[in-house]
Amino acid sequence: MQSSWNPCKQSLRPLWGLLLLVMTSCSTIVHGGPATIPIDSRPSDAQLTITNMHTDERVVSTKTPYKAVLKRGAGYFQSAKYKLAFHKEGYQDQEVLITGKVDGWYFGNLLFGGLIGMVIVDPLTGAMWVLRPDEVQAELGKPSAFFDNTDEGLLVVLREQVPALEGALREVRKITPERVRY
Repeated sequence: MQSSWNPCKQSLRPLWGLLLLVMTSCSTIVHGGPATIPIDSRPSDAQLTITNMHTDERVVSTKTPYKAVLKRGAGYFQSAKYKLAFHKEGYQDQEVLITGKVDGWYFGNLLFGGLIGMVIVDPLTGAMWVLRPDEVQAELGKPSAFFDNTDEGLLVVLREQVPALEGALREVRKITPERVRY
């Protein structure tokens, strides 16, 4: 009589279990790990600060262009959320939000019987999320207002008022003391 116990088969069970766990996590297989997001600004060489919106911690402070490596998840079934703040002297500051959206590959767990991947692996690793936008190009505009503190007082001019102001200044220059009536 032959024994049904086979040491080779018994020692392979943990390996098969691990293989099953990994293979049933579609998003982990396709996207595993953090996301790499290229970030730039126009003009470049702007100060870039990335903040984790869940913890309010500064992730990085650097200059553009930059390739950010960001975690996709912020906890069990919770996507990451980041605020990118751009600053360059002489330009308007700009902010961009990066948020996690459910990755389509996450639903691949349904097709391949991956209840473990759908409920445990992908939510715990953050692989169920894809960060959007996946590339950032911030346009830093010129300031919309001009401030001038002179001896005569403070002058505030909105950018859209400049053409009208130029015409008004031409008219003011035409006024001579003899034309002013008191």
